[in-house]
Amino acid sequence: MANALMVDSVREFERMVRSLAGQPWVALDTESDSLFRYTPRVCLIQVSAPATRGANSQEAAAANVRDFLVDPLQLSDLSELGEILANEETEVILHAAENDILTLQRDFGFRVRRLFDTQLAARIMGRTGVGLAQVLLEEFEVVSDKRMQRTNWGQRPLTAQQRAYAQVDTHFLPALRMRQTQQLKAAGRWEEAQDAFRILETIEYTQPEPRTFWQMKQLRAVDERNLNVLETIWDWRERLSQRTERPPFKVLGESTLVALAQTRPQSVDELRRIPGLSARQLERFGRELLEAVRLGERRPVPQRPAAAKRSDSTLSAEGRRRFDALRRWRTETAAARGVDPDIVFSNETLLQISAGRPDSVAALAEFPAIGRWKAQTYGPAVLNMLKSRGKA
Repeated sequence: MANALMVDSVREFERMVRSLAGQPWVALDTESDSLFRYTPRVCLIQVSAPATRGANSQEAAAANVRDFLVDPLQLSDLSELGEILANEETEVILHAAENDILTLQRDFGFRVRRLFDTQLAARIMGRTGVGLAQVLLEEFEVVSDKRMQRTNWGQRPLTAQQRAYAQVDTHFLPALRMRQTQQLKAAGRWEEAQDAFRILETIEYTQPEPRTFWQMKQLRAVDERNLNVLETIWDWRERLSQRTERPPFKVLGESTLVALAQTRPQSVDELRRIPGLSARQLERFGRELLEAVRLGERRPVPQRPAAAKRSDSTLSAEGRRRFDALRRWRTETAAARGVDPDIVFSNETLLQISAGRPDSVAALAEFPAIGRWKAQTYGPAVLNMLKSRGKA
């Protein structure tokens, strides 16, 4: 495997775009720095494409690829790459595509118009162990360096280990896609996979809800009377994290926040007894923490937010019975196929069916996450079940 070309200048980017334009497929992956920044960003885009044009066969093209590592931290305009990904004549091969699709939308406004997701294909065929590292090991005897999963992709220059790890993530995807295409067609799952890919292409990035201290995993360990102090310390940590672009857990861990709220330290000496608070942290923002504790003590105890309604709680009693029956049928159908239940239908889709009560295969196919193949394959059983349980 030849070294990947590092694309970190306008000249190298233009050369890459010329080599990608008009290709039948490109393989794609991204690396982000979510473990190292408050606001994560795409720090690297891996691309693999046929090394030459007009290969005699898919096998030849998949066996002879050229790899690129695109550095978006050094390039201000990646729009030409976005145009290639949005070209319906070019298939974009990803593994576990959803996160990459959403982060590319978030950071660059990119859209993928013709997708092949190798992880989703593996799940449709009932494969277990569908993480990329496991698949590469089993299919190509390639061992991934697990240490790189927690590396800082925002650092520059990238190390040789980072570049090698990143290159492997896309280099073998074309060959994997070729094998899976043959397997899907042989198993009669090709149309199912194509429908699933088309649905996945339609996902939209939405801005996440603001973080609050109510989302803390250790919230139950805090006495009700100390929630005002916890909320104030949490807010202080969020502001510092945003200002310094550090992930909150690297400012102060959750256990330390809980200890501060429960003990309400009033002096630097008392702060020193807080577990997880280092001498360096004490020096940097010890007095800010004491001020946050005092401010929190003066605040009223916040009211707990109303519990979010479960999506199935909006169903009528009859709708709930339909949902439960559909879920049992879905579990049995998935087990018979040897796939995870959500490959047949997700719980959310079953809820939509239970509430919408389609009365034909055509009506079932109109649900966003179903598609023609599932409607035709599972439609008769689903409609029978809905009919047998009434439409009240």
